Amino acid sequence: MLKDQRHLFDVPDDVAYLNTAFFGPRLKSVTAAGIEAIDLTAAPWSVSPSHFFDPVERLRSTVGSILGDDSEGVAIVSSISYGIGVAAANLTVGSGRTVIVLAEQFPSNVYPWRTKVARHGGDIVTVNRSPEGWTQAILGAIDERTAIVAIPHCHWTDGSWVDLTVIGRAARSVGAALVIDASQSFGALPLDVAEVRPDFVVTVGYKWQLGGYGLGYLWVAEQHRGGTPVEEGWIAREGASNFAGLVEYTDTYEPGARRFDMGERSNFIGVAMGNAAMDQIAAWGVPSIAEALGEVTSAIADGAAERGWQAAPASERAPHLIGIRRPGGLPVDLSGALAEARVSVSVRGDSVRIAPHLHTTAQDVDRLLAALDSAS
Repeated sequence: MLKDQRHLFDVPDDVAYLNTAFFGPRLKSVTAAGIEAIDLTAAPWSVSPSHFFDPVERLRSTVGSILGDDSEGVAIVSSISYGIGVAAANLTVGSGRTVIVLAEQFPSNVYPWRTKVARHGGDIVTVNRSPEGWTQAILGAIDERTAIVAIPHCHWTDGSWVDLTVIGRAARSVGAALVIDASQSFGALPLDVAEVRPDFVVTVGYKWQLGGYGLGYLWVAEQHRGGTPVEEGWIAREGASNFAGLVEYTDTYEPGARRFDMGERSNFIGVAMGNAAMDQIAAWGVPSIAEALGEVTSAIADGAAERGWQAAPASERAPHLIGIRRPGGLPVDLSGALAEARVSVSVRGDSVRIAPHLHTTAQDVDRLLAALDSAS
């Protein structure tokens, strides 16, 4: 199992940062890569055409490998809403058809579908979690009317988990598409697109992905790679690396999912940081990350239970992200107690969302539990 990796992160010893689901802790290597890219662009005479292409292709390849696929399925995007926008532009709903989402799902994977059905017909079906968990609830909602299942790998408020392999199989059985928001899972929870067989997977790059803000990744299944992009960038066209020939306009896109890349995808600083982050995640291995974080969240769940707090059963939650709730509601002085103890978490609804990473130590967990005691 991966041991303490705190020395690789820029997190002070007196801070218990348990808020990766809000913003990933900064790896020292990622900061260094960003500074190096700033220095490069500060001397623009040093920037060559290869700087627009080579780092992007390296990033595309690493993201693809982590997803269990090659680079051809990966597009570089700016955000979840951009990636979901690509999916919405290339999938069909229509009158009498439905889009399934989860109750209290993050809005970036809800608003595009609301707009889609408002313009083209159809209905949104919002699934509430059942006593057996999200997977069974979603299975109960999938029927012959289902056109799209648009869900996360785990719920952003508390880490409650969805079995994507089972859901993917059920969606295909009725001819529905599966669209996954992996913001709160990619980089910390294994996702093999060959096994799940989704249509689209989109993630940010700054949470569990440990990169910078404003850069994300979209994976597109092969059957959709000839689809319509949401913008027509010059760099996504065949021959774009020949700057002298850019006015020789072409209607041919670069192969694979590159047509879906955002404009200014080269984003020198963001791509450099993304490469450093993805390289480290690949070196650790996502299964190893999940295993190590599972030990931490289990310790938190046990400690919280001793204090009267509740979490979803281990069988129903992802290993890296946990939400705890207290019967009767949260203590009114909880925020103050956490701030005084220098413990960083997020409150989402009636849940205290706790999101460690490989910098998290036993002392951080103790600091959190002591803060819960202080607020009780």
